[in-house]
Amino acid sequence: MKNTVRVILFLLVLSILLFFFRDRLESGVLGFLSVMISLSVIFIGFVIFLENRHPSQTITWLVVLGSFPLVGFIFYLLFGRNYRKEKMYREKYFLDKQAFLTVEGDDDPRSEEKRALMGEHHGQLFTLAQKLGNSPISFDTATNVLTNGEETFRHIIQELKKARHHIHMEYYIVRHDEIGQEIKNILMEKANQGVKVRFMFDAVGSWKLSKTFINQLKNAGVETVPFGPVRLPFLNNKFNFRNHRKIVVIDGNIGFVGGLNIGDEYLGRDKNIGFWRDTHLMLRGEAVRSLQLIFLQDWYYMTNHSFLTAEYLSPQIDHKSHGGVQLIAGGPDNEWSVIKNIFFSMITAAKKSVWIASPYFIPDEDIFSALKVAALSGIDVRLLVPNRPDKRIVFHASRSYFPELLEAGVKIYEYERGFMHSKIVIVDDELASIGTSNMDMRSFHLNFEVNAFLFRTKSTEKLVEEYVNDLQYSKQMDLKAFEERHIGFRLLESTARLLSPLL
Repeated sequence: MKNTVRVILFLLVLSILLFFFRDRLESGVLGFLSVMISLSVIFIGFVIFLENRHPSQTITWLVVLGSFPLVGFIFYLLFGRNYRKEKMYREKYFLDKQAFLTVEGDDDPRSEEKRALMGEHHGQLFTLAQKLGNSPISFDTATNVLTNGEETFRHIIQELKKARHHIHMEYYIVRHDEIGQEIKNILMEKANQGVKVRFMFDAVGSWKLSKTFINQLKNAGVETVPFGPVRLPFLNNKFNFRNHRKIVVIDGNIGFVGGLNIGDEYLGRDKNIGFWRDTHLMLRGEAVRSLQLIFLQDWYYMTNHSFLTAEYLSPQIDHKSHGGVQLIAGGPDNEWSVIKNIFFSMITAAKKSVWIASPYFIPDEDIFSALKVAALSGIDVRLLVPNRPDKRIVFHASRSYFPELLEAGVKIYEYERGFMHSKIVIVDDELASIGTSNMDMRSFHLNFEVNAFLFRTKSTEKLVEEYVNDLQYSKQMDLKAFEERHIGFRLLESTARLLSPLL
């Protein structure tokens, strides 16, 4: 019915415009192209209006299309089509859900015991996470926070060299630089030893990755797959939905997840960026199965090859209580905005503190309001962000949110030692999230992400310690001083803020 209405409206508008612009059509090719662009823009405007998006998104797109027809038209093709109505990922959502229910089980016999361990207050959060993400909480998983690139890659390389059965890797960005070559050589060596090696990279995030690098992996027996290849980006709506996950699973027993991609800059070797502050997580035990499932389902989506067998899904478990660990995948295939809603629940359930670190901070209205209300309620709300941009539009858009947060009592710190890329949420010193998701709309709605949610683990304690340590290298923002910034910056921030629903 909706499609019929749209077609009728389009034909009606087309007929009217052809009548009014008939003189311009006669002026030649340029006139014809001008009319066609105008028709396309008006048609897209009607489509956006009928999609019943959030008002801020609708207004933003109408303003962009009206003010910059050609640029707006191209932006819409790249970024505008409504993610909630993307049918291409609906099948993936149902297949992933079925796989989790089959492997993890729909009814956890220890659910009441686990809920009792967490208490009623925090138990509700993880019940929400399980319903939205289909992944159970584990109390039989050891975790270890890895600080920065040196420690992270040292542990990853050590475990890769120990692999005996399989290696599964999935990254947003992979570079053919020094660390990329080192990891490539290990994967090739392991494949030659008979280890099953599967390597997935995002086709857009890793678009600079050389064909030589990929072919060398393939020739050595490494199964290599790009996620979401885009041949005609302006005509392919997959361009805007990227796989931002960073996953390593080794022999089904060891897992890694966090903020670090594969590249020398993550080790602080890029002179233009300097020191790179980041955080990763190493897992051992039961929850690795959930991380494995996320990888296997992504692999199945791209290759149609399924490996949901015991040899991949039977991690060694020591049955020692390490605190709660829950792996949650989010993406455009899920209409519930899983990770965002869990963040929202964490913030609104906080009793004393909410500490956030995010390199890109572009919250939607729900998260923005939750943070302000928490601060106004006397909760200790802190936000740690970089003081230097790596993406200028996102950087300035982020700063447009700061005045309201500061007025509400949120403490904002700018990290000055280098570039801060950690993606952390800590609530009441006992709940924490660490993973690939930024505190921005792209991570909430457009990217495929994965986060580990922790409850009273030693890793949670370490995240608290490291957050406090990071504040020593940071400068707290002052509302009065910030309000006195140059009018040029304020205009730039407001303009970037207008585009924030598109970023």
